[in-house]
Amino acid sequence: MSFVESLSRRAVSAPESGIVEIINYARGRDNLLPLWAGEGDLATPDFISRAASQALLDGETFYTWQRGIPELRQALSAYYQRHFSADLSPEHFYVTGSGMQAIALAVQAMTEPGDEMIYLSPCWPNIVSAIDLAGARSVGVEIDYRDGGWHLDMGKLERAITPKTRALFINTPSNPTGWTAGLDDLKAILTLARKHGLWILADEIYALYHYGQGLRAASFLDVMEPEDRVIFANSFSKNWSMTGWRVGWLVAPPQIGQVIENLIQYATSGVAQFMQRGAVAALNQGDDFVRQNIARARAGRDILLDALIATNRVRSVKPDGALYGFLQIDGVTDSRLAALDIVDKTGVGLAPGSAFSAGGEHFLRACFLRDPAQMQDAAERLSRYVKAL
Repeated sequence: MSFVESLSRRAVSAPESGIVEIINYARGRDNLLPLWAGEGDLATPDFISRAASQALLDGETFYTWQRGIPELRQALSAYYQRHFSADLSPEHFYVTGSGMQAIALAVQAMTEPGDEMIYLSPCWPNIVSAIDLAGARSVGVEIDYRDGGWHLDMGKLERAITPKTRALFINTPSNPTGWTAGLDDLKAILTLARKHGLWILADEIYALYHYGQGLRAASFLDVMEPEDRVIFANSFSKNWSMTGWRVGWLVAPPQIGQVIENLIQYATSGVAQFMQRGAVAALNQGDDFVRQNIARARAGRDILLDALIATNRVRSVKPDGALYGFLQIDGVTDSRLAALDIVDKTGVGLAPGSAFSAGGEHFLRACFLRDPAQMQDAAERLSRYVKAL
């Protein structure tokens, strides 16, 4: 028996990320415009890094609060009051080792082996594997691409619910499609969850990256009641250019706080305290920086998608939220091979839509949170490529 064969079937069946495959294929090339991952080109701002560095120099290197240091949980409470008008005490917040870990822990809390968890597809691939690695069964419900946009069919969503369904994973604004739920959508989803006794795992990481009316996207916080079974997963990565820090958080009812603390204890035993000091600075001092990032994303979206749609060979929609153009190029039937070909011929790194589950196979994802000059360069390279097909 080989080493691999002797491992657990669940671990061995975890797929290689289709996004990371392309990144590893082309990482380090000259003149590369890496639009494949969900991150911008700005480094973490100095006021955040200085706070973490000072805490490290001050000796904040010991074991710390499993749920997060009190100052960070208080800062999260103030952040939600400021941006969501939500009155949530610090006891609602739990600091995790990345948004990915926040999702994984929430899935563990909500499901048991053999349960089902529904997600909307196309979706970020990590959620599917998080469900499967927890021993539950991931069930995708495709949102429809029609009439120049993405639309959720509530009837299709309800038909996917079975006696084994325990939870719904709802990411809005969506990675990769940019689909952004309105208040009516969220009310309808919440009604379904109440009817069938389901949890909702709400990934609202892109809530502030919103290009429609209002300063942010609609949130379950706008429509839910205290007794509703909703857990929110979020991250410091996108808003404050902290992707490499791997710090996230959960928002959950205080009644299940000990369960979440236990899951954190047996996963990582908490996030390094000096990193949490940087996160406190991000929340308390970072609103202007977040607005700068949102403005860069809006400009990048317009530059890239206006140019590609104008070729008449790319079907896409300028999304109301998130950081991505989801592109359907005439003649492309294998998005993986297309992503490899595009990075070879243009130096623009895109993520293949086949990595994002059913409904994404014929698309490619481009992150537009970058310097406008870089986005103009990417738009010109990609336009030349699609016109030559």
